[in-house]
Amino acid sequence: MRDLPIAEVVLPPQPRAYHGVNWEGLKTLYLREVRRFLKVGMQTLAAPVVTALLYMLVFVVAVGGFREVHGVPYGTFVAPGLVMMQILSNAFANSSSSLLQAKFNGLMGDFVTPPLSAGEQVIGFGAGAATRGILVGAVSLLAVLPFARLPLAQAWAVLYFGVGAALIMGFIGIMAGLWSEKFDHMAAVTNFVIMPMTFLSGTFYLVERLPEPFQTASHFNPFFYLIDGFRFGFTGQAESNLWIGATMTAVLVLGLAWACLWMFRVGYKIKT
Repeated sequence: MRDLPIAEVVLPPQPRAYHGVNWEGLKTLYLREVRRFLKVGMQTLAAPVVTALLYMLVFVVAVGGFREVHGVPYGTFVAPGLVMMQILSNAFANSSSSLLQAKFNGLMGDFVTPPLSAGEQVIGFGAGAATRGILVGAVSLLAVLPFARLPLAQAWAVLYFGVGAALIMGFIGIMAGLWSEKFDHMAAVTNFVIMPMTFLSGTFYLVERLPEPFQTASHFNPFFYLIDGFRFGFTGQAESNLWIGATMTAVLVLGLAWACLWMFRVGYKIKT
């Protein structure tokens, strides 16, 4: 009797193993987030610039007149706050809308199946959101320059608080995008959390002129320190203690990054 051939053991294809950081995957995710907002540049870049110019028209040309704030022309005082507003809102919008749209389109699996670690996903989404925030802020700054003379007193403060604010809101956008189940949830975060904190942060006025208890409450608003530090980079004057603002910025960036990392690791509203 002839011996039967031994059946070969066929193993399923094994996933590609990445040692260390998956740089190619991280680069792909980052470029996806950047190209996503660049494809609709009229909405993501041009519209915020128009909004900033309208604010300048209302608060500086129509209302501000020849007023000064601590010896600084009102236009010079308010312009950095408007730029920071664009950084905050656009960084948040990028990461939050990306994840929420992926949920509605049934594409959340695309973020789970690739060989990307939770940390690489946090960096990819966060860096993409920060890029949009910084780019929109830079374009808005160029747009308001004809209406406000902006000296550069401390370049490090402009970079530190600008990049820090973009990362903070990018990470908050990730958390909001993972948490939200419908657009109403995202609108609630924007309208009842982000916008009130932005407008009550001293963007158009000195916080010290607010009556109590609003003046004290404003010093617990992280947006106040971000805007005040960013404005200090241009005018050289600050309402708050810069060391407190700088420390708070670093703590928020690290704390929110860890929170996003945890959410991706456990698959919060991704795997269920």
